Amino acid sequence: MFPTERPRRLRRTAALRQLVAETSLAPDDLVAPLFVAEGRDEPVPIPSLAGQFQHTVESLVAEVRTLRELGVGGVILFGVPSTKDEVGSGAYDPDGIVQVALRAVRDEIGDDLVVMADLCLDEYTSHGHCGLVRTDGTVDNDATLPLYARTAVEQARAGAAVVAPSGMMDGQVGAIRRALDDEGFTETVVLAYAAKYASGLYGPFRDAVDVSIADGGDRRGYQQDSRNRREALREARADVAEGADIVMVKPAMTYLDVLSDLRRELDVPLCAYHVSGEYAMVKAAAANGWIDGTAVALEQLTAVRRAGADFVLTYFAGEIARVLQR
Repeated sequence: MFPTERPRRLRRTAALRQLVAETSLAPDDLVAPLFVAEGRDEPVPIPSLAGQFQHTVESLVAEVRTLRELGVGGVILFGVPSTKDEVGSGAYDPDGIVQVALRAVRDEIGDDLVVMADLCLDEYTSHGHCGLVRTDGTVDNDATLPLYARTAVEQARAGAAVVAPSGMMDGQVGAIRRALDDEGFTETVVLAYAAKYASGLYGPFRDAVDVSIADGGDRRGYQQDSRNRREALREARADVAEGADIVMVKPAMTYLDVLSDLRRELDVPLCAYHVSGEYAMVKAAAANGWIDGTAVALEQLTAVRRAGADFVLTYFAGEIARVLQR
């Protein structure tokens, strides 16, 4: 008689479980989103994102230095300008806050970790949309593309190794790739927010960057509908065809099916953004003693890797990197 199969034999000890684990999570699988604010004298805590700050350039550089020592794979920078306008000029100003921060960070750490810049207009526009707005309040896709291209060039010139267009404008990757190549930045990587959903999980992020959409509007006209799955593959394929080097799914936990679909269909590197609302829910539940926050964060980030992400953008990056180093 053949012995009865007992898969639980392989779970008996921590060493056995580690040996046969199908999915790994390491500090260099994590990218930390960081906020840098213009006109600040000291870092300001973000109440809805416990443990996160609107940094000064100096405190940002110090945080990046710490993340490098923890072995985190990269950082992605978001700007909080002191003034905004209709055309989001702070995004592509050579002396805009993200460009200033990029230069400072690269001067400090070089290529010791991957320095990325989010590429969008929403943090810089007075109306809070990701592009130029027509008189009827709708976003003008094609008129926005030259500003994305201009922003990409300024970010690359300031030292971004990766530019990450997040506005979900059709044709944004192609416009950015052409502009970068024309200006000699042929080695700058384009990470496309290819499957970015119109989610209810972005609230704390909007607090962090002081963004509100004018007249109670939303971004459902250009971000993906949460009811759609196949559409994500169409978006991602289009971005890859236009020159995206990496594609992203955002949010992470509520779109693991989409992440898995893209992993099966695409051969480019794939990442997911464990967004502010996902982070804030874990933090709030842990603060109330309802869950073990560290255990849940590890479980969620591992799930994102298991579904197919090569790396994860997460506000837990520094905290979990410390745990993984123990």
